[in-house]
Amino acid sequence: MKTKILIIEDDPHILLGLEEVLKSEGYETAACNRGDEGVAAVARFQPALIVLDVMLPGASGYDICKELRAKKNPVPVLMLTAKGQELDKVIGLDLGADDYVTKPFGVRELLARIQALLRRGGTVSEKSYSDQSFKIGSATIDPKTFQLKRGRTTEELTAKELKLLQHFHAHEGEVLSRDTLLNEIWGYNYYGTTRTLDQVIVQLRKKLGDHEPALLLTIHGVGYKLAKPTP
Repeated sequence: MKTKILIIEDDPHILLGLEEVLKSEGYETAACNRGDEGVAAVARFQPALIVLDVMLPGASGYDICKELRAKKNPVPVLMLTAKGQELDKVIGLDLGADDYVTKPFGVRELLARIQALLRRGGTVSEKSYSDQSFKIGSATIDPKTFQLKRGRTTEELTAKELKLLQHFHAHEGEVLSRDTLLNEIWGYNYYGTTRTLDQVIVQLRKKLGDHEPALLLTIHGVGYKLAKPTP
C-alpha cells in the first residue's frame, strides 16, 4: 500500500510539480487548494504526512496546523515558507509544524525532509516521560495540560517543546548534542542543518523567560544543556 501525502497548496504550478515529484517517488498524493478546506481534507484522506503552504485562501497554513494540533492529530506537517521569512518558520514551528522548507526549494531537499519525517514512525510517541509537573527555573511545566506557568503568565507548549523540556529536565546539567536531541525528540537523523531545533530552542527560551540565557545554555559547536540551579 502506497504512502499517502496530502498537499495543501493554492499555486497550481507548485501543486502540479509536487504531485509529479511525489508520484515519481512512489507516493500516493491527495490535494487541497484552500485553507478553509484543509482540516476536512486531512480527515477525509487520512494522510501519512501533509505538505502545507503558509499562504492559502480561506485560512492560513498556521490556522490549519493549530487546529490539527488542538484536535491532537499527530500527522507530520512539512510547511512551505516564503524565502527569508524567518517569522513564518518560527510561528509554524510554534504551532506544531514538524519541519519546513523555504521556497524556492530543491527537489532533493524536499524529498529528504519528507523521507526523514516518515522514517521517524512512532518513535517519538513511544518515548516515555512522566506526566508529573516539574520546574525549570521559575517556570512550572504541566505535561497533562501542555502548559508552562511562570508567575501570572501561562504559555501553551507544542508537543516538541514539551518533550524537549522533559528531556532537558531528565538530563539536567548534561551537555546534549544537537544530534542527540534530534534523535530523541524528532526520532530521526535530521537532514542538512539543525535549524529546526535551534528555532524551537529560541521559542522555549522566550516561554521560560530565559532571555540572557541562563537556563538553556548554548554549548558552541556541540549543542545545549539545562543549567543546574545555584545551590
